[in-house]
Amino acid sequence: MERISVDPKICSGKPCNAGTRIMVKNILGMLAGGYTIEKIMDEYHELTKDDIIAAINYASQVIDEEKVIIST
Repeated sequence: MERISVDPKICSGKPCNAGTRIMVKNILGMLAGGYTIEKIMDEYHELTKDDIIAAINYASQVIDEEKVIIST
């Protein structure tokens, strides 16, 4: 996960693409809102396709480690 960094001094420790202040949650939100990878790259010129895929993979790994509690 060299493309993702977590630093308490940057964005309050939220996961970001390394070397930027672009948070993983922003990328996921854009994807959820219908943006394509290409459109995200148009908005954030410093990101590559591999950076965006790394953000998706990071989120997938975090979700896989979490316990899911079903509310009734």
